[in-house]
Amino acid sequence: MKLFKQNILLIATFLVLIPAIAAAQKYDGFLSPFSNLKPIEQMEELQYPYQVHKVKIGSDTEIAYVDEGKGEQVIVLIHGLGSYLPAWKKNIEGLKSSYRVIALDLPGYGKSSKQPHSGKMSYYAEIVKQFADALNLNEITLGGHSMGGQIAMVAALNYPDLVKNLILVAPAGFEKFTEGQKQWFRNVMTFEGVKNTTTEDIQTNLAVNFYNMPKDAEFMITDRIIMRDAEDFDHYVYAIVQSVNGMVDEPVLDVLPNIKQPALIIFGENDNLIPNRFLNPGKTSKVAQVGKERLPNSKLVMIPKAGHFVQFEKSGEVNNAIKAFLL
Repeated sequence: MKLFKQNILLIATFLVLIPAIAAAQKYDGFLSPFSNLKPIEQMEELQYPYQVHKVKIGSDTEIAYVDEGKGEQVIVLIHGLGSYLPAWKKNIEGLKSSYRVIALDLPGYGKSSKQPHSGKMSYYAEIVKQFADALNLNEITLGGHSMGGQIAMVAALNYPDLVKNLILVAPAGFEKFTEGQKQWFRNVMTFEGVKNTTTEDIQTNLAVNFYNMPKDAEFMITDRIIMRDAEDFDHYVYAIVQSVNGMVDEPVLDVLPNIKQPALIIFGENDNLIPNRFLNPGKTSKVAQVGKERLPNSKLVMIPKAGHFVQFEKSGEVNNAIKAFLL
């Protein structure tokens, strides 16, 4: 029973599912030893691909971000649940020659401050607004992956003068959950379950996010392993649990028609996380089409042989789609 509950817990995070051995076997490094990794004392010690800046929001929240490239158009990127800004590194690299590209760590994640918070989508959307104000950004293209996509949609609704365009990469929020399913998420998503995820499960969980996990994505596994002994790791775990509650407590499906900004929707055709294969088995394309039909000014791009981390696995195709969208 305990093992079953742990597996169900992984599904509930949207970044993980019941271990998919076929997907994991496609990753050459699956089950490779990580026993020699050196733990970090603070998540601040994580290695990022670009210079990290920080800006203070309010009285006690500090947001870590990277700011690369120049251009009239500014793209702000929001990571997904349990993730961090390096997940966008291939997109930053591919877009910075044409745009100013900013990627941030949400509060509780990465190198940002880790005070307790509600985890609500409206809270994160307000952080994005305050972040933009602090950087004197008056108009942005807002991109989000997975949970970040749901946050971006809430921000577009709440701050329409700020958000000019939306880039929604494998966004959460298009899938409908019953009240019972929402309560199930709340019941099974526990602090202890996330904190005590084993090395083997970390590897499996990350591999499932890809159609064919590339070797250069291994840092997502190693970073997740070495941060387990960090002094601020518990705060990160708390943020994940709160974020799951925030996603189910503030759904966006019924308000999508109110979003008037142009929206680019990108999904990998082989996304193992959307729809939730345990609760709502079916094809990703059907969920993606629901979102497109409800967003009145949207374009849908489905990318073959790509999973949930489509922006990393197929960065070239994603970057090209973004450039075409912003012309």
